[in-house]
Amino acid sequence: MRDKVCQEFTILGKDNFRSLAILVNSKKYSNGTFEEISHLVNKIVSLAEKCCAEGVDPDCYETESLAMSAKSCAENSPFPDHPGTEACCTQQGLERKLCLAALYHPPKDVPTYTEPPTDELCEKFKENPKDFAERFLYEYGSSYGQAPLPLLAASARSYLSMVGTCCLLTNSVSCFLESRLERKSLSLLPTIANRVCSHYAAYGKEKSKISSLTTFAQKIPSSPLEDILSLAEDFSEVLSKCCNSMAEECMQNELSNHTAKICCRLSDKDDRVAECCKGKNPMENYFCIYSLQRGQSPELPQFQRPTGEQLCGEDGRRQLDQYVFEIARRYTYIPELFVSKLHDAAQNVVNACCSTENSPACLATKVKWRHVFPSSLYRKKMPDATEEFLTGLVEQRDSFASTCCMMNAPPTYCSLKVESCLPLKVLINGMIAVSIT
Repeated sequence: MRDKVCQEFTILGKDNFRSLAILVNSKKYSNGTFEEISHLVNKIVSLAEKCCAEGVDPDCYETESLAMSAKSCAENSPFPDHPGTEACCTQQGLERKLCLAALYHPPKDVPTYTEPPTDELCEKFKENPKDFAERFLYEYGSSYGQAPLPLLAASARSYLSMVGTCCLLTNSVSCFLESRLERKSLSLLPTIANRVCSHYAAYGKEKSKISSLTTFAQKIPSSPLEDILSLAEDFSEVLSKCCNSMAEECMQNELSNHTAKICCRLSDKDDRVAECCKGKNPMENYFCIYSLQRGQSPELPQFQRPTGEQLCGEDGRRQLDQYVFEIARRYTYIPELFVSKLHDAAQNVVNACCSTENSPACLATKVKWRHVFPSSLYRKKMPDATEEFLTGLVEQRDSFASTCCMMNAPPTYCSLKVESCLPLKVLINGMIAVSIT
């Protein structure tokens, strides 16, 4: 770690090293205050400046970093507070330092950074350019914590360069307009990357494929499984390759290639996709496709649910993919989270039964397919419930629906909403089209 820190400090120089440290630690401790992040960065920069100099005591870095971890454990520590600190602080030496270094805050589901109006922005910049830049890096890093660091750093540099140029000109408004048009693609990329990598962080590779399969099927329900499945698998590969990559161009290049595949396969299936694909900028085209709302389900024949023999056969995974696809394209307004949970439930049954000696009997007892439709008549469904409980259920339904029923809803937030709220679980049991018990 000492070699890594000192190499970065030497290559970047003190000022750029400090800027990167602000961005990194704002991503890592997204709930920390600007003052807490500043305290931490001051100490990191001071440590690097002191211990990376030529001829310094070889034990300098170890000694200073241990002192830093001790300060983290002190009462009224100025550093960001986070769950797990107390447990780490019961340890000593290197174990304590490594334990503290592994802690982080859950990333924000929805970015909170909003750019101020041009006049206000330039006024703050002119008052104190250094403070303006550091506060921007803090806000930017904490808001887009799931975007890959190299991508975020490049976008931040571009933005600060634009501000530094335009705010010193008399025609700053026209300068900003022109500059924002030029960097539109670069400014869109962190937003896109943060959203898609949030899903990847919450779901992992296989569930990201199922999430993407559901989304495509709901947006373009007239498309065949082969096209949708191919695109879903390609998208999960993009995420696994780029969300944690240190290559600055990874996300832009891979998403551009993925967008070309979407346009090739789906433009003739949906006029909205075709319209999105007319643009010359792949990132703008992708954002256009990503923002499409659910399509209207066409008239489709009743589909055959997979049998136990099929689920446990060689193409069992494809049978589950087909099942998710058929549900999603028929019920395009069911939140993706619910479809994902159906897939999880089905996969759990397959895992439990297909390796047993008598898998047909196991599946027969565990799999029950039934159609259940939503009802607003909670009083009929729960005649013994109090008025207070029913009122709370309706309020929670409205709150949940306003956030989690929209396309591309934040996965972590919505999953927590479901897991932490019993009435919502009751609601979900009434909303999903098919349940597996």
